[in-house]
Amino acid sequence: MKKIRITKQFSFETGHALYGYDGKCRNVHGHSYKLSVTVIGTPIEDTNNVKYGMVIDFSDLKKIVKEDIVDVFDHATVFNKNTPHVELAKELSDRGHNVLLVDYQPTSEMMVIDFAEKIKQRLPENIQLHSLRLQETATSYAEWFASDN
Repeated sequence: MKKIRITKQFSFETGHALYGYDGKCRNVHGHSYKLSVTVIGTPIEDTNNVKYGMVIDFSDLKKIVKEDIVDVFDHATVFNKNTPHVELAKELSDRGHNVLLVDYQPTSEMMVIDFAEKIKQRLPENIQLHSLRLQETATSYAEWFASDN
């Protein structure tokens, strides 16, 4: 059977700051992110399977991405834990804010790499992650393709 790509889209709000950056994004600010997740596989051929004809049930893909990315990053502020922003992160956290400390500069490029690793670990064996597109603004996005990695 032929390989088919399917895509599910997600959105979430996240704040971040880029320590050491030479522009406005060094300040804490936020984005309305849009994430498109594309997987590839062959549709299920077993006519007795309740998921007959599907590569993956969209609700199963939604569960993976929601649990590992959307529910974690939505309305959180993300900082690189290896910068002085950890002091600000601690203060925000102490005041009840949702703060994430990550091992990377929280750019769209690095976030999409992180998201790809998280999603790949959760997909069934017969499904591969094809690509991710993380849109930060109406005109700016980062893309990850399995074929490039």
